Order: sequence, then C-alpha cells, then structure tokens
Amino acid sequence: MTPPHVIVAPLLVALVTAVVTLVARPYPRMVRAVSGLGGVGYAVAVGGLVAALSADADGYLVYALAAWDAPFGIVLVADALSAFFLVLAAIVGLAAVVFSTGYLDAETASLSYHSLFHFMLVGITGAFLTGDLFNLFVWFEVMLMASYVLVVYYSGPEHTRAALHYTVLNLLGSAVMLLAVGGLYAVTGTLNMADMAARLAAGSVDPAPVVGLSALLFAVFALKAGIVPFQFWVPGAYRAAPAPVTAVLAGVVKKVGIYAIVRVYFTILSGATVGVDLPLVAGDSVLGFFGPVMFVMAVGSILLGGVGAVNQPDMDGLLAYSSIGQVGFIVLPLAVAAAAPFGSPLMRLGLVAALVYSLNHGLAKGVLFLSVGVLRRGVGSDDFADLGGLSERDPAFAGAFFLGALALVGIPPLSGFFGKFLVLDAGVRAGSTPVLTVALVGAVFTIAYFSRAWNRTFWGEPVEYDPQPRLVTVVAILAVGLVVVGIGFEPVAAAAEAAARAAVDRSGYIDAVLGVEA
Repeated sequence: MTPPHVIVAPLLVALVTAVVTLVARPYPRMVRAVSGLGGVGYAVAVGGLVAALSADADGYLVYALAAWDAPFGIVLVADALSAFFLVLAAIVGLAAVVFSTGYLDAETASLSYHSLFHFMLVGITGAFLTGDLFNLFVWFEVMLMASYVLVVYYSGPEHTRAALHYTVLNLLGSAVMLLAVGGLYAVTGTLNMADMAARLAAGSVDPAPVVGLSALLFAVFALKAGIVPFQFWVPGAYRAAPAPVTAVLAGVVKKVGIYAIVRVYFTILSGATVGVDLPLVAGDSVLGFFGPVMFVMAVGSILLGGVGAVNQPDMDGLLAYSSIGQVGFIVLPLAVAAAAPFGSPLMRLGLVAALVYSLNHGLAKGVLFLSVGVLRRGVGSDDFADLGGLSERDPAFAGAFFLGALALVGIPPLSGFFGKFLVLDAGVRAGSTPVLTVALVGAVFTIAYFSRAWNRTFWGEPVEYDPQPRLVTVVAILAVGLVVVGIGFEPVAAAAEAAARAAVDRSGYIDAVLGVEA
C-alpha cells in the first residue's frame, strides 16, 4: 500500500513553503532561498507521486483525510490524468519561482510575493487531486485568492483596474459554481465525484436538472480557462501581473479549468443519459450535449484570439490574445471527443490531442511570458515601438523566444508539432471539415502574429539593452524543454494516453475511491 504522505506531499511542500516565506518576510534573501528550495521540493514531491502511481497496479492512489472513507469523508485521488497536469505545474512553477528570485527586487519581493505564489500553487495542486466536487470549489478559491493579489501586485491604476475586473468576474463565477455544486448535491445526494458518477451511471437520478446544473458548472470552468465568451479578464490580468505570475496564469492556472472539464464531464457526468437523441453527437449522454457547445467556443476562441493578437501594440497584449486562441486548440479536440461514442478510439484520440496541446501550451507560454520579463528588465518596455534588433544584442534570448514561438506554430521537432498534428488527426478521423478548417485558420493566425512579434522585437535597428543572463538562462532551459519533449515524445505520448484512459475509466475511478464495482 502506498504511504499517504506520497499523495499529500506536493500539497504539504507548497503549503509549508508559503508559510515559511511569509514568516521570513523581514529577511528577503532567506525568502528567496526558501522559495527556490520550495519550488525544487515541489517538483521532487510531484516526481515521487508519479513514481508511486506508476508502481501501483491499479493506477490510482487514494487518501481519505482524517480516515473518513468516501463518500462521507474528503478524499484525495491521484491518477494518470491528475499526474499529467501536476507535472506541468511542477515544471512551469519551478521555472517561474527561479525566474522570480532574479526578476523582482528585494523590496518588491518582500511584500509577500513568494508566499502568495506558493499559496496559488497550493490551490492548483488541491484542484488536481481532490475527489470531492465541493472541495474543487474550495481549491479554486485558494488558487484565485492568491492570484487576485498577484494580479494587482504593482498597485498602479491600470493594475488595480485589471485586478478589479479579474476579481469581480471570478467572484461571480465562484458564486455560480457554488450554486451549481449545491444543486447537484440536492439532485444526486452526494458531493463525492466517484459516488456521483456511480449514481448517475446507475440511472437513479433525474437527468434533466443535471444537464442544466452542469451547464452552469461548465460556464465557470470555461471562465477559469479563459475560453470565449468568458475571456474578458485575460488581456488586462496578463498585462497587469508580474511576468512570472503571468507565465503560471497562462501555463498552469488555465489548465485547472481544462482539467476540471475533463474530470467532471468525461469521468463523472458521462454516465448520465438525457433520454433523447442529440444532433451532431453519438448517443444520448450528458457529455454529448456539450460537444457542439465546446466546438462553438473553440471556434470563437481561435478566431477572436487570432484577430486580437495580430493587432496588439505590445508583446504582453499579443501573448494574452494568443493565449485565448491557443486554448481554443485545446477545446477543439475536446469537442470531437465529447461528440464521439463513449470510450471509443476517437474519444481517446481527442483527449490525447487536448492533453498534449495543453502540455505544449503550458511550456511554450511559460517561455514567452518569461521572455516579456526579460524585455521589461533589459529594455524597460515590451511595446513594439521600443524594441528591435535584440537578436544581435542577445542571441541566446532570441533563440529561446524563437523556440517558444515555433512550438505554438507547430514546427517539428518541437512538442507543438505533435500537439497540432494530433488536433488535425482528430478532425480527420472524425471526418469533420469544420474542425480542420478552424484548425488551419488558427494556424495561419499563429504564424502571422508571431512573425510580427519576431520582426518587431528581434530584427531591425538594435535598441539599448541591458543583458539579463540569469533570467535568460531560465527562459533558455525551459525552451530546451520544448525540444526535449518533441525529440523524446514517446514517453510523453504514453503519459497522455494513460491520462486519456483514466479520464474515461469511470468504473476504475469508482472502484478505486469507493471500493465497489461500478
């Protein structure tokens, strides 16, 4: 039996680091050291969890808090799906922590920055591990409360306005989520995800209110992921937050919304049937109801993000709108998967495509938003009017940015090539011309706005630039990761396939958590 501490270790490491950095605020050097060590410790803890999960015959690790068994107690559940996203959080989180120690001056960093950062990581980790729908709400709030302060961290008028917008929208989303969770509890009689999945699959619950309540829940998850039409907060928040915070917001926090969609709709709600044939989908499951909805939202995200990105006057704005568009590439194969017969090869392919693209997006956006931090420190601005010729001033930095951009374009042998290929493959196997058309249009937009960013920033007349070797080293190492993932893609593909199987293994999830056959 796996020791419980293996499951809770990532949570505890992030929590202890947050508390210690808060207590040590009067000693900035100690804060930076503890924060960096905490980032390394978190990555090690996640690695230990992944190793324990790989060694487990069933592929599930379950820990009941206070020894109260499910469905009455709160449980933490780790499987291949949660592990996949935890690895992404560990990689981008560590890079952002190390970058922060050199990016923020001592006075700024002493204002609880590192504590807030690790509290945000606590919320992210809890959301990936919780087996309880109400506690998913709780972990969302832990993550968001820290991010509210980090978005307004510089406290200027623009930052305050962006943070207010971000906070109000997410508080409204939290209220809607609480309403939806309460409604599902009233309808199903449980908050435990496995128990809810079992009751829905048994057909003992009226599906009509489940469809309506799950639609409310879906809107909240889409808001967290910044999917159109819930993307309003993204540009302002990304511009306002410090660069390493934005790297985590785009690279990891958005993926919490994606993870919640996959976990709740593919693992839990897929067993509920609405009793009527739905257009454009196979079968009559609640999950199938969301297939066309996801497609429309993916189309809106790709088009709005692409059009918005090509017209931005600064790098921050371009990357913010790019993030909206690139999340559309994650939702697009999810739409294919949701509309496919449950458990079919096409459903698993759509999930694998979404997972691989999520990983690539997280790493590449980490590289690119950290690059904005380098621009702000090296040039003093990320406005295109103030940039130029940096390929001559800092070839290593230019190369790292180039790799990040090419990864999102989808050029081999980078990780983005496999993500784009799998999205297109899902469209081909589904026989969906609209999916292929939207994906190709989005790819053209990606090429257009990154070509503009490269030309305006790294070519042309060189501007004054103060080299940032420490920061560039972090960006370059993360950029090399894009190459490593692409060249060594086989284990990544295996991990994504295992995560996709876990997402649709409803009976295995129920059995692992409740100890009963579904």
